[in-house]
Amino acid sequence: MSDGDGGAGMAQGLALQQAVIAFLSEPAAYGLPGNAPIARQETHVSHVFLAGDRAFKLKKQVRFPYLDFSTLDARKEACDEELEINRRTAPEIYLRVAAVTDQGSGVFALDGDGPVAEWLVEMRRFPDGALFTHLGDAGALNRRLMEDLADRIQAFHADAEIDRERGGSAGTRAIIDNDDSSFRAAPGNLFNADDIDALTDGSRLLQEGLSGLLDARREGGRVRHCHGDLHLGNICMFDDRPTLFDAIEFSPAFSRIDVLYDLAFLLMDLDLRGHRRLASIVLNRYLDRAPLDAGDLDGLALMPLFLSMRAAIRAHVGAFQAGTLADKAEADRRAGRAREYFFRALEYLRPPPPVLIAVGGLSGSGKSRLAREIAPQLGAAPGARVVRTDVMRKRLAGIDLFDRLPPESYTPEASRRTYDACFDEIRRALAIGRSVVFDAVSLRPGERLAVEALADELSVPFLGLWADAPLAVRLERVGGRTANVSDAGAEVAQAQEDLDLGELTWTVIDSSGARRNTVAGALAVIRDQGLA
Repeated sequence: MSDGDGGAGMAQGLALQQAVIAFLSEPAAYGLPGNAPIARQETHVSHVFLAGDRAFKLKKQVRFPYLDFSTLDARKEACDEELEINRRTAPEIYLRVAAVTDQGSGVFALDGDGPVAEWLVEMRRFPDGALFTHLGDAGALNRRLMEDLADRIQAFHADAEIDRERGGSAGTRAIIDNDDSSFRAAPGNLFNADDIDALTDGSRLLQEGLSGLLDARREGGRVRHCHGDLHLGNICMFDDRPTLFDAIEFSPAFSRIDVLYDLAFLLMDLDLRGHRRLASIVLNRYLDRAPLDAGDLDGLALMPLFLSMRAAIRAHVGAFQAGTLADKAEADRRAGRAREYFFRALEYLRPPPPVLIAVGGLSGSGKSRLAREIAPQLGAAPGARVVRTDVMRKRLAGIDLFDRLPPESYTPEASRRTYDACFDEIRRALAIGRSVVFDAVSLRPGERLAVEALADELSVPFLGLWADAPLAVRLERVGGRTANVSDAGAEVAQAQEDLDLGELTWTVIDSSGARRNTVAGALAVIRDQGLA
């Protein structure tokens, strides 16, 4: 059945879809008792029916500048595509494409013998509380969980199909142009023309300046068949692990994209929800897991543009959602949220200048924890790149972050190679405008002077912090470590106690107490220096 041939066909199709929606809203549709609850969730492009241990998604008969679900055939194709692409990350959730059939006389059935009236994606249901949006609102998202999520996203991107035909400068410009047309077509007069002009002109100017990098990343295989809609509402806990679902199925232009543009949706969503710390953790863990030759560090030059584009998409999608929802209170809420996204999109285009902060300290002093916690407060969203010698050693050796290195990886020559590689990463990050926190023991005066020289070389502000804690505290900390990248144990911490640090010119931070006190002390110094 085609429901898109002319106005009469559209009207007939809409009426049929409304009848199907009414059918799916009743327990009998699923063979459940009459008192069984059926929950329905609505977006601007779909209805999801939650029945028992199953969820069924119906695509609305709609047409927008970026998708066309106006015909039954188009909706069937989209259902098939949704099933296939989401089985890459959530095969346990996505089960099949099901049919709602017209049995005549206003009677419908699931997979009956009548003509197909609508197509559905059938999924296993998970609790609402398993969504990362709800976990975030409940304060249940923590560092370990976000690092696990970052690992899964990085692994997904590593295996995703490379696409050298899409993306790049032209693909990025097309998305910016689509955003512009979507803003101008959005209902409700939420965005005025001058603000749209400012966002579009700023985005185009930045895209043009970065066109060479965008194309180089496409040619280098960093444009892949990604998720495309990677925000917190499309991530859940399933079988006790972070699981990506509901990937974009309706537009290759939106899903065959730069991997960092895919990641930017999650980073932006975390940031706008007040979780910049978690966004910083995700970004740094993703980069720590990426191969050294992937080029994702240099790709950070694109992050202000990518974050802005992601916020822009949420803004105009929210505006369209507000215009289609029947619940006025919810429509008003989404309209207000859309404006928040819009003005954050403008803000991302104006990142602050970079700074370099080095955090040194003996093993167990809490320097890595301090480096991680100050990073979100520094520079462009979602914070500074944390360059850590413990991580670099593992990356140079080509082993997992949590595998132990042999003793020969800690010789003076091996340490020199590690510091050289870290300095190279620091130099490159600063050169593209990204703030850096350098996390290293930095025992020797020469090591400390060398990192200061990098700041002078690139004319960026510098601050050195020294995390200080007594031996007893350090031994207790290294003895209680779990899932830590560092290989240093009690023997190393004890041996460092007798070493001569030479002249220590960095600001000493008492790190012997609670984390919040250590971080607060460091941030006070950083702010006094005007670096955050």
